Amino acid sequence: MADKRFKFEIITPEKVIYSADVEHVKSPGKNGYFGVKANHIPFLTLLRTGKITVEIGKEKIFFATSGGFAEVTDNKMTILAETAEEITKIDVERAMRARDRALKRLKEKFGDTNIPRARAALLRALNRLKVVSVK
Repeated sequence: MADKRFKFEIITPEKVIYSADVEHVKSPGKNGYFGVKANHIPFLTLLRTGKITVEIGKEKIFFATSGGFAEVTDNKMTILAETAEEITKIDVERAMRARDRALKRLKEKFGDTNIPRARAALLRALNRLKVVSVK
């Protein structure tokens, strides 16, 4: 079984979010979701906002991410993420408040509203809510 596993890490600017030997990772690449298994060819890609699915045997672990980079080399995958949260640590109420704030900012469009920032906040909040509701 060990020969079917590879080292996997999710790292944010604050800390290492996750580190383990895993069998499969599905990530939201810039051009769509992609999967990685042991002995995958090396590559580097941009990530977009979405869900990361990690498989170890029959166990699946889910993370919400707001993008970053993924690198696969020498039987190791590293995700350098802007943000990443394990599904069990997502605060649904907080995500709903963030969604509502972002929608309000986009709707009202005050002169000092940073529209790209409000859109990014909305996208992150919606992704968190989606990841929590749909495993």
